[in-house]
Amino acid sequence: MNSQQHRLTTERKIFPYGRMDLYNLVADVGSYSSFVPYCTGSRILERRVGQDGVVTMDAELMVGFLAFKESYISRVTCRPYESVQAEASSSTPLFKTLQTTWRFQPASSTSPHLSSGLLLHGDARNSVPVDSHAPDAGPTLVTLDIAFAFENPLHSALSAKFFGNVSMLMVQAFEERCLAVYGSGAK
Repeated sequence: MNSQQHRLTTERKIFPYGRMDLYNLVADVGSYSSFVPYCTGSRILERRVGQDGVVTMDAELMVGFLAFKESYISRVTCRPYESVQAEASSSTPLFKTLQTTWRFQPASSTSPHLSSGLLLHGDARNSVPVDSHAPDAGPTLVTLDIAFAFENPLHSALSAKFFGNVSMLMVQAFEERCLAVYGSGAK
């Protein structure tokens, strides 16, 4: 497989909300269809909580874009207030590989907030050590990484024009969801 078939996209943005609130939205797999672009449905098949508090779920996700509609199973690993990682199972008909990782890091109180519209691409200078404030305190630097390759070359060719922007669309949709659930976050 050549490198053009494997893609990695990353988006970073500072939100005025605490890590706890942001984590809770992303860890709510059952609500993905209400804000995740191209997700038309989701359901949790199995949920396990480890002694360390890490939640692992097997979830069925239904996606639709262009004329394609498919479903696949993802293993979702939720590390409270730190990250949510979803990896498509090997039996996925749509993706050869698909891994989505949301990370939540405390950000400096002097950092620009979501109302400024500033996206930070690959710049972690505004992050501060995790222990520097509680999980319910903001602001928070959110990083979204999506690594993917389509199983079918036709899907890859048809989606190349818009799928590269999917991480940006997901962060925008996440921002809209935050505004709907938590308000502006202004203090």
